[in-house]
Amino acid sequence: MSLNSEVYYQPTSAGRLAWREDGPAGGVPLVLFQRFRGTMDDWDPAFIAAISTDRRVIRFDSAGIGRSGGTVPDTVNGIAAVAAEFIRSLNLEQVDILGWSLGGVVGQQFALDFPYLVRRLIVAGSSPGPVPDGPQQHPRVPQIMTKSENGPEDFLFLFYPETESAVAAGRASLARLAAIPDRGPKVSAASFMGQVKAVSSWPGVLHRTKELRLPLLVANGAHDVMLPAYRSYVLSQQAPDAKLVLYPDAGHAFLFQHIDDFAAEIERFLDE
Repeated sequence: MSLNSEVYYQPTSAGRLAWREDGPAGGVPLVLFQRFRGTMDDWDPAFIAAISTDRRVIRFDSAGIGRSGGTVPDTVNGIAAVAAEFIRSLNLEQVDILGWSLGGVVGQQFALDFPYLVRRLIVAGSSPGPVPDGPQQHPRVPQIMTKSENGPEDFLFLFYPETESAVAAGRASLARLAAIPDRGPKVSAASFMGQVKAVSSWPGVLHRTKELRLPLLVANGAHDVMLPAYRSYVLSQQAPDAKLVLYPDAGHAFLFQHIDDFAAEIERFLDE
């Protein structure tokens, strides 16, 4: 499946940023914040198609990522500031945000730093920062994440539980991603290290969760080996207006495994 949406370029002080949009014009657009080492071409096209049926969806490569110019900021606040300038440069007064993984981290910081720009926030497969208690990341994750390049088996381990149905869904998603034509460049080693530095220095938002007063949808797979679902629970318990959704037999890429269900959840949440 391919959406064949055109690549646009937007000048900003952080560099020329590449972006795509899908869905009809009008209304409050949904802006996607991508995962660690991901580009705008790493969103499953079936997921994009499902969430853009009746809504304008914007995805972009942040500074130093994929087709975009500039360098990756070395703080999460800096990455959030790039996103804010990009959104303002499109003359958008307010947006909804869906942040996956690292994108969820950036989304939380964005909501704190630029509350006037975001109406509703979806945090998918992410974390409010260091959570000392509860389940921790699988010990194999750092070794696999820091490889110079990840293959299909690496992504299956990181993103999907080791069950027959989950692995089948994962392979189907990876096949759809591989079939995307004219994919942009992968995240470079220097940009990868910039993202690592930004995340490593981020203190998290647990001390500020009460300030996240906007409607918040927190979602994850119940068996996420990268960012355990307990962290999603902690965020949902502390933010004033948060709803938590966990998907069974699913992991970090639950949004590409349970596309129809999660797309319907997104639609309900954004239309409330």
